[in-house]
Amino acid sequence: MTIPRANANVDEIERRGLREQVYDSVLRRLLDGRLASGERLSIEDVARSLNVSPTPVREAFVMLERTGLVSRVAQRGYRVAPPLDDAQLAELFDARLLLEEHAARLAYTRRTELLSALKRITRDHDEHADEIVAYGPQSAVPIEATQAYFTSDAEFHNAIFEMAGNRYLIEMYGSLGALTHRMRQIALRGPEDVRDATSEHHAIVDAFESGDAEAAAAAMREHIQNVRARSLKRADG
Repeated sequence: MTIPRANANVDEIERRGLREQVYDSVLRRLLDGRLASGERLSIEDVARSLNVSPTPVREAFVMLERTGLVSRVAQRGYRVAPPLDDAQLAELFDARLLLEEHAARLAYTRRTELLSALKRITRDHDEHADEIVAYGPQSAVPIEATQAYFTSDAEFHNAIFEMAGNRYLIEMYGSLGALTHRMRQIALRGPEDVRDATSEHHAIVDAFESGDAEAAAAAMREHIQNVRARSLKRADG
């Protein structure tokens, strides 16, 4: 009988922790635009830049491939995936519509607690939107400003899922996280779209305050449908 090494479990935990750190590092570069669509991703180069062995990098790339952010070509390695096409966007929004409308309906039962969080997040979202609008339609918006705007947008939706109280619903939505972030970047066309999005968030808050669960679900449905239209318009334009 083979006796496992005493530190085998510790080694495995450390390896997994390193893989997660590499994953997070590469993910940040993918989402903030430092890695361009189609750019080759070298396992060796990433390992060297992060001062780790190739193994956790290879494992992190496998995880990233599942998100759709990177793609693997036989004999050619990994590359940054191209932007979502119309078919992918349509499928993503079909999934989001089902999940988010139902999450809003479930979260309504905790609307008092939820409204406190949503109003705080909405204030932050408005401030970040104002910053983007201030740059004007012809100006390049700094990546820090757009990231802050996207982060507060994500917090708004995440708060509703948390209050929905369904762990499986949260997991399903979480699995769409990276693709949803890429979609947000596609959807942002300029000040007009920023104002539309914040206005829709306010409508969702008002619906929760109205005392009608179906009104909240309907406001969320309209928001997702509008974001879908803006995203497809950007992809076509």
